[in-house]
Amino acid sequence: MEVDKDGVSRIRFVLDAASGVPTYLQLVHQVEQGLRLGVLRDGDQLPRIKDVVAALAINPNTVQKAYRELTARGIVTTQQGVGSFVQGTLPVVDLAGQAALRRRLVGWVRAAREAGLDHGGIAALVNSVLQEESREETAATPALRRGGRGVA
Repeated sequence: MEVDKDGVSRIRFVLDAASGVPTYLQLVHQVEQGLRLGVLRDGDQLPRIKDVVAALAINPNTVQKAYRELTARGIVTTQQGVGSFVQGTLPVVDLAGQAALRRRLVGWVRAAREAGLDHGGIAALVNSVLQEESREETAATPALRRGGRGVA
């Protein structure tokens, strides 16, 4: 995340028209990814809506929708007339930990490709594992921690 001398964010959003993911969600996911990777930090300013619109040639309502979604998720706060700012953090792995995990992931992806999986197959397999892990995590979480009453 780079910030120029005026304190304006230089994060650059990139769109993938072939992804099937709505444009506003691509923006949301990129901000979340920036937070998770430690590129974005609490207090960093996001690009102004008009700058995103000019850079990506998209409708301003799309950017507004993304920023509203980020606000609803508690990730961004908007100050009228000033801009939108990252608020809070998401879980982050330090750079050394990220590098080690990345090396292992690159090896796994190569093995998956050698086994015959294409990009879509790899994504489907990863998503299925993430969903399974999420279900197992939810099932293992006591009712009291999930907001339920639990059993006395």
